[in-house]
Amino acid sequence: MFLLFKFVRQNVILTFKSIIAMKKMLSLSLFLFLLLGSAPLTAQIEAEAKLGHINTNELLRMMPGRDQAQADLERYAQELEQTFTAMQNEFQTKYQEYIQNQETYSQLVRQSKERELQSLNERIMEFQEMAQQDIMEQEERLLNPIIEEAREAIQKVGRDKGYTYIFDSSGGSMVFWENGDDIMPLVREELGL
Repeated sequence: MFLLFKFVRQNVILTFKSIIAMKKMLSLSLFLFLLLGSAPLTAQIEAEAKLGHINTNELLRMMPGRDQAQADLERYAQELEQTFTAMQNEFQTKYQEYIQNQETYSQLVRQSKERELQSLNERIMEFQEMAQQDIMEQEERLLNPIIEEAREAIQKVGRDKGYTYIFDSSGGSMVFWENGDDIMPLVREELGL
């Protein structure tokens, strides 16, 4: 039971800190998959297309309201983590009490205490799952309007300036396009940044 408690606590701490990192990995994987799948067309695209690139992570860091949304999300995650910690502390206290006194408990009391610990552990696990989902929904609610505004500005610049393709260089492994333009100044101008 104690090992399960330790596992749950470690899992939650890792989960709260790695949700955003996992989303970035998924986006990078999808980008690389799409990019590698189109490798034979690269020479033809360069000859016929106007190419641009932008670091969307850098753009999002500049967006108004992003810092406040991030702070709100972190505050919300901390509130959930505090509740989770309180639940874990309650479990730990009751578990220690059970371990110390289990020899003195009658069979009926021991079974009752074990059910109580099991129930509390299940509530902790359920809270963890719900908290993970809730954080993702909160992140979407807070950050999607900012992301959408940036996306619309990039698309407008792409249409207005005649770009065929605009690549996101924020993945850390930007493919070099000899004739590609960095459109960051154009998008910043579009957004008034």
